[in-house]
Amino acid sequence: MARPTVAAERRDQIIEATLQTVAEHGIAGTSLDRIAEAAGMSRGHVRHFVGNRDQLLADTARHVFADETGTLTILPSTLVTFTDALDYLFGEEFTRSDTENAVVLGFVELSRTNPPIAEVLTEAYGHTRTTLAELAAAEYPKADAATCELVADGTLSAALGNVFMGDFNPDEVRTARVRRAVETLLAAL
Repeated sequence: MARPTVAAERRDQIIEATLQTVAEHGIAGTSLDRIAEAAGMSRGHVRHFVGNRDQLLADTARHVFADETGTLTILPSTLVTFTDALDYLFGEEFTRSDTENAVVLGFVELSRTNPPIAEVLTEAYGHTRTTLAELAAAEYPKADAATCELVADGTLSAALGNVFMGDFNPDEVRTARVRRAVETLLAAL
């Protein structure tokens, strides 16, 4: 197997340093100087390997939202059923308040003023919504496509709202309640 180039290794190192910096300092506090310090290299090297801050943040957002196939999504590609999706969206990995959530919220904040970041998030969440609609259609074949899309929107909104609220008010009971609300929505199919 061919060894990755030094440029690819440095790029990965810089993206990891960017994630760490966003988690620690937020988007506003993420400067090339701080990223360079976290990466253990000079600011000039960071710019050489990844370009400017905006390009680096867009590349980092793609890294955060890409699954193992490179598709921009928030769901793992291994999900087979809508129930699998619910288990993930209301499970420990997705709902815990951690640095990954801080990074995602930083990108959501930045997407309001940065079109390339908004495009990454739009594609990731759009693909997620499409996947949820397809899983719903497969599990509920009598439901029409428009209803499956509504269920996908409701499920995604409920899951994201639950995570957002969990960042400042962790509550396992709420997570279970929100999942039950989505299951009630599904029962209408």
